[in-house]
Amino acid sequence: MAKKSRPRKLSVYLYIPNIIGYIRILMNCFAFYICSSNKQLFSVLYFISFVCDALDGWFARKFNQVSTFGAVLDMVTDRISTACFYCLFSRPGLVFLSLLALDIGSHWFQMYSTFLAGKASHKDVKDSTNWLFKAYYGNRIFMCYCCVACELLYITLFLLAKDHNENLTEVVAEASKQNSALAVLLALLLVGWAIKQAVNFIQMKTAADLCVDYDINKKQKAENFN
Repeated sequence: MAKKSRPRKLSVYLYIPNIIGYIRILMNCFAFYICSSNKQLFSVLYFISFVCDALDGWFARKFNQVSTFGAVLDMVTDRISTACFYCLFSRPGLVFLSLLALDIGSHWFQMYSTFLAGKASHKDVKDSTNWLFKAYYGNRIFMCYCCVACELLYITLFLLAKDHNENLTEVVAEASKQNSALAVLLALLLVGWAIKQAVNFIQMKTAADLCVDYDINKKQKAENFN
């Protein structure tokens, strides 16, 4: 029986979803380069990059090109993009720094615990006991709403703030008073944003517990072996 040929390293790098990932990186680099001179174009490019985040997953499943490299590339691109966006709010305060730490920390723990558990995707949370966590990763529409709401909220805040040193709470309050439609939109975005932050916190705690359980089981196996 002829052996199936292994995919070459270069072919994995050239998977369609991974190429989309490279395009996202270049798009974000250009977007952040012109963010100060053209806030509108920056916002459009950043949002297109965000949309491409969903497209690469679709292409990966469609053409059976799911790869660990692609998953890590996607995760790293997302986290760096979000981190850079937080930094656009000049001299980010404790709130934005905390959100940045939560975002990076929770996803890193989740990705690492996924590999420890031998799962194919960090979105596989069927065995979780937390209903919100399962609902978030188990329902693509719900997850999409939360992710889109979070990104659009940051883009809206970025566009509304005329000066980097403005108090964003005051900016939002003033804009909501002047435009009722904008107030409703911001309220919807805030709900999705709040849910995503809650999921990030749950994700970090759940993933940390899995890492601890792994250590305990590993130690017990070693003791039983001895």
